[in-house]
Amino acid sequence: MIRKLMIGDVELPNNLILAPMAGVTDLPFRLLCREQGAGLLCMEMVSAKAIYYRNRNTEALLSIDEREPPVSLQLFGSDADIISEMAGQIEDRPFSILDINMGCPVPKVAGNGEGSALMKDPALVEAIVTKTVRAVRKPVTVKIRKGFDGEHVNAVEIAKIAEAGGASAVAVHGRTREQYYHGKADWDIIRQVKEAVRIPVIGNGDVVSPESAKAMFDETGCDGIMIGRGAQGNPWIFRQILHWMETGEKIRPSAEEVREMILRHARLLVEHKGVYTGIREMRKHVAWYTAGYPGSARLRARVNEVTELCELEDLIQSL
Repeated sequence: MIRKLMIGDVELPNNLILAPMAGVTDLPFRLLCREQGAGLLCMEMVSAKAIYYRNRNTEALLSIDEREPPVSLQLFGSDADIISEMAGQIEDRPFSILDINMGCPVPKVAGNGEGSALMKDPALVEAIVTKTVRAVRKPVTVKIRKGFDGEHVNAVEIAKIAEAGGASAVAVHGRTREQYYHGKADWDIIRQVKEAVRIPVIGNGDVVSPESAKAMFDETGCDGIMIGRGAQGNPWIFRQILHWMETGEKIRPSAEEVREMILRHARLLVEHKGVYTGIREMRKHVAWYTAGYPGSARLRARVNEVTELCELEDLIQSL
């Protein structure tokens, strides 16, 4: 189950992939997941139009550290010409794979005809994939959902279109856009896609432990697994899965390791984004890291009042 994975001409060291998550999979978090064994890091999604119009906030989203590769850069949009043109424009950046987002459920994206809304328009999907594949030399992948809603479950159709358009792999989240992240992910749709196409299929949804990773492999036959919320506050999940698959032994970080990871994460955020932004963004990560620990609710309340790195360091070291 755990093995190297080829996506186009890119060989991943293993088939465990960090999912792209807006506001989460920034450069600092990706570095931590790389250290813990993630085979591919997926960046936060970037608007093709924002690149086109040279939005000043976009450059930070495009930043890649030399320690990251292989890394996947994800574009979103609904204009096939703009997406393909911007893909070609940024291809010299040090990402390994270009991904097209067709799964984001948030209203400001889907409501604009982008992200998961693209699944309602197979002809547009075909145009976007075909033009983008022709515009770049690097492998192009597509991330989709089960469908837009329960009445329009078309992941198999969209995956076939992506394959025909030249996509090198497809990632399938087992929920519809209507479900967002609620309810149980439908792994059977991932199996159906796997049986319908020849390109690698990456399963996504409800992998939060070594046991659930193995279950997804077994039940779907997927070539790789994409881990999103299961990595929030737990970059160790990649190491845990790799170790369990190899030895059958469960490992978990000690309290000291959790403290050290929180502090490293915070310092990286401050280094890359400055104190003001870094500390405020770290608040949600602390909540995830400490969920389930005694006194975590009280800790979250105190962390939300912290404004300086030294204050956060004192607070975490006193745990």
